[in-house]
Amino acid sequence: MKKVLTIVVENCPQNHKCPAVAICPMQALSQIDFHAPIIDTHRCIACGKCSDFCPKHALVLQG
Repeated sequence: MKKVLTIVVENCPQNHKCPAVAICPMQALSQIDFHAPIIDTHRCIACGKCSDFCPKHALVLQG
């Protein structure tokens, strides 16, 4: 089964720049202002680096 990255918006504080955006080696995460990150599913390779780095566990690798 293929792993898929999802965002649990309820866990994302959305009051600062998301630190996990800079961690993504594929630049699959982006953020507009202080909103929850946006996942580019075509770029994401489901490596899990962002989900491991997210302090609030808002980025979750499923599958």
